[in-house]
Amino acid sequence: MTALVRPRDGRMIGGVCAALARRFGTSATTMRVIFLVSCLLPGPQFLVYLALWALLPSERTGKTATKAAW
Repeated sequence: MTALVRPRDGRMIGGVCAALARRFGTSATTMRVIFLVSCLLPGPQFLVYLALWALLPSERTGKTATKAAW
C-alpha cells in the first residue's frame, strides 16, 4: 500500500477517490463508482469526502519535494 495523499494527476474534483484507489490498488474509476453507489445509501458520504479533501495532503511534485528538503 502507498501513502494516502491526493495525487496531482488523475483528479476529477479533489483527488480523494484517486488517492483511495491508489492506496487500495484499484482503479480510480472503480473507486468513483463505489462512491456514487454509496451515495444511494443513507449516511454522511459527502461529509466524509469533504473531510478527506480537507485533511489529506496533496502529493508533492519534484520541485516542491526538493524545496522541502532544504
